[in-house]
Amino acid sequence: QVQLRETGGGLVQAGDSLRLSCTASGFTLAYYAIGWFRQAPGKEREGVSCISKSDGSTDYADSVKGRFTISRDNGANMVYLEMNSLKPEDTAVYYCAAAFHIATMDPRHYDYWGQGTQVTVSS
Repeated sequence: QVQLRETGGGLVQAGDSLRLSCTASGFTLAYYAIGWFRQAPGKEREGVSCISKSDGSTDYADSVKGRFTISRDNGANMVYLEMNSLKPEDTAVYYCAAAFHIATMDPRHYDYWGQGTQVTVSS
């Protein structure tokens, strides 16, 4: 069974850091581009960051550039999202997703999704 699972969410204060992890079962993450997305209440799901499967190139939403870092450990079948200097507007459910073809911030290109992990940043 193909599954993605996110861990590492929680309740933090503004300025704190969190590291989200994404792990896969039933398939190998190294063969996929991985994206992190988030969805706040009443808002559409938005791309946060993505990392390619080929050369590890990355992309970030303007709102998180310089604060968030995506990385992957293919040997461990894991992808991470390091989030620093968190702001209340970062509060959302965060999802990781896997795309067989390309790394993109467009969620329509992703084949597999996790269930999400809640990140809440208090002011």
